[in-house]
Amino acid sequence: MSEERNKGISLRKKRAARPKGAPRQISAPMPTGLAAATVSSSGRPSNESSRSGRKLDAPRERPPRAEKTADLVKRRYSQRITQLPSDFNAGAPPMPAMPQIPSQYRNAPPSRDGRPPGSSDGRVLKVDVKALGDPNLRHEQYVASILADATEEDIRRYEDELRKTKNRTSMELQENVYRNRTQFIKISKEAEKLKGEMRTLRQLMAELTGTLGQTASTAGINGDAISARKAANRSSVANLEALWNTHLQELWKRVEGSQKYLPAIPGRHIVWESGRWVELNAATWKARRRVHLIMLNDHLLVAAEKKQRNEIAGQTSREKKSSGKEWMAQRCWPLQDVVISSMPTAREGAENAVNIRVGGESFTFAVYQTDAAEKNTLISTWRRALEDLRKSTEESEERGRTQDSFNYFATKDPNILKNAGLMESISDNVVNHRASMFLDVDGKQQNIRQVEAQLDDLDIDIALQRFEDAVKKVQRLNALAKNIRGNSMAQGIVTFKVNERAGKLANVLIKQLVENNSWLSSVKKHVTWIHRLGFEDRAREAYLECRTELIKKRSRQCIFEGNLPDYIFQISFIYFTIIKNTVDIYQKCFPQQMMSACVKWAKEHVDDFNVIIARQLSNVDRSSPLWKQCMDQALEHAAMLTDVGLDFKELVGKGIDKEEKKGVVGLGVSG
Repeated sequence: MSEERNKGISLRKKRAARPKGAPRQISAPMPTGLAAATVSSSGRPSNESSRSGRKLDAPRERPPRAEKTADLVKRRYSQRITQLPSDFNAGAPPMPAMPQIPSQYRNAPPSRDGRPPGSSDGRVLKVDVKALGDPNLRHEQYVASILADATEEDIRRYEDELRKTKNRTSMELQENVYRNRTQFIKISKEAEKLKGEMRTLRQLMAELTGTLGQTASTAGINGDAISARKAANRSSVANLEALWNTHLQELWKRVEGSQKYLPAIPGRHIVWESGRWVELNAATWKARRRVHLIMLNDHLLVAAEKKQRNEIAGQTSREKKSSGKEWMAQRCWPLQDVVISSMPTAREGAENAVNIRVGGESFTFAVYQTDAAEKNTLISTWRRALEDLRKSTEESEERGRTQDSFNYFATKDPNILKNAGLMESISDNVVNHRASMFLDVDGKQQNIRQVEAQLDDLDIDIALQRFEDAVKKVQRLNALAKNIRGNSMAQGIVTFKVNERAGKLANVLIKQLVENNSWLSSVKKHVTWIHRLGFEDRAREAYLECRTELIKKRSRQCIFEGNLPDYIFQISFIYFTIIKNTVDIYQKCFPQQMMSACVKWAKEHVDDFNVIIARQLSNVDRSSPLWKQCMDQALEHAAMLTDVGLDFKELVGKGIDKEEKKGVVGLGVSG
């Protein structure tokens, strides 16, 4: 079989299987200029180059064409331009170069090595929002580290990213501001609603406080009668409240859903009600349904006739009433928001109709001609109830302001609660409605809250140790408290608070004085401040006390090691040197009228020195050189006091004979 197959294959068929056409050969360099445009416009060699590669007598074979359009396109591209255009000028200047695209519209392709476009080392410069948000960021070092190896294109791109980040942050900030403003408005509305509820609660608490705070101030013959009258009044008010609660509970039973609109609060009661009304369509003036109008002392309730599901044909109205509630609450408005007016009489049937407006809503109600008097009753009752509500609101606000003033005066500073006399004055003024928040200072009206703001500033200055400003504010507030007229309670409160802060400031200054008692400038500065506050006595006592402690501390540091003259020298030098410096600083810092206290203090310490020297020389002979040497040293040191105007030489050694007679054994040695 294989041989037959081999015989069946002819040479002609094998030759036909070869690829058609001769291999293409490039015999010369590619043409340039005009020839190149005509030859290589289609991307293949010309006819001459293709002919040179095959025989002249060989037939030209062309591949089959797919479609006629492609053949026409190829012919058009393969045409040769034999002559130049008539308007061609070889000496014309070259065409201008193509302008560059602006950088913001330029989109450079990625590089072959995978680096981002415009980056010199392949890294992408991104804006780090967290790093920029750091408050401790050193911008110069940060920019130097980020853009150290960046090219101009990298810097320009990074700048664009920063601008985009800035704009995005600005938009987010505006959105946050708008969102916060919306939340603030919502919270403000809720706070306003809560304020109304708190006003009602404050009114009730004020009534409770007034009831508990009332005492029997009248005594004598009419005391029992007055008490009986008050008890009768209280019982009558309680009975009236019980009656109102009963009517309100009956309303809840008759009108479904009324308890949701009208919960039980003290003082709420029904003023007027009528079920003879119908609601009219505002456009056609046709009756829509029967309504029941109920006016309370603070609200207006509109109830519509309720349709029972289990109504049976032929059922009487009495049976309908016994089957369940007859009315259903539809609308309820606060009385101060309601405006009731008569309808114009130009339209037929308007003489018996009224218009009720609440905000942007408007409703029309009418009665039958037989019940025309109900219209006038509704309008007159509404006016009277509105006036009563206005008066009660003003009274409650006045009581609320009075209670606010009492709470403000009493609880602003806890130390006021510890002052029984001041609390009693505040209570009397609040009960008698004399508690005012305004002060008359030299004929000018000021709010006590302004004084509180000055006191707060004073507290800040004391905490920050701005002593000069604090002392000035204390003096100014003291003058303000003295000039208050017509409000003794406020004057007492302001004086109390200013004195309290002045004492606190004086304590701080005295502490500073004690800590720096050896320096003239520091002592003089602190003593001047304390004297301006009016606490110079405390400053004097504190200064002399700290100097006494200094003498004790320094004298105790002297240790007796057997050499009596050296020990006496040390003790006398410490005592008289500190006394001299103390007197010198005292004379320059304290007023001259207070000098007697310093002289008394110096004499006391000279007496203390005499006690010490008497104990040390108790076993030393008075005629011995040791005695004379010790006393000479003491007198020499005591002579230093003459520099400050004190001469205590006669007092040095006084009382030694008394100590010897007592037989006091000292630490001295015999000569």
